[in-house]
Amino acid sequence: MKIDWAALASVFGVSLVVTVALVGLFTLGIVALSKQSATAGGSASGGAVALARAGAYACFGLCVAAVSYGIYLIVA
Repeated sequence: MKIDWAALASVFGVSLVVTVALVGLFTLGIVALSKQSATAGGSASGGAVALARAGAYACFGLCVAAVSYGIYLIVA
């Protein structure tokens, strides 16, 4: 049995980068939601709250799309 170490390292590297990117994207969504609730109590304009909410939803939507694509790759 021979192990292709280059392929294994490639899979590890891609998995690491995608995992860090996905966690970072989810974190940005959480931060945007926390900014939304923080500015709602203060004297922020409605545009800033709507922009924070839209950014959070976009981040979460991209997370769902990435996870769905990963499941598609596993099943296909």
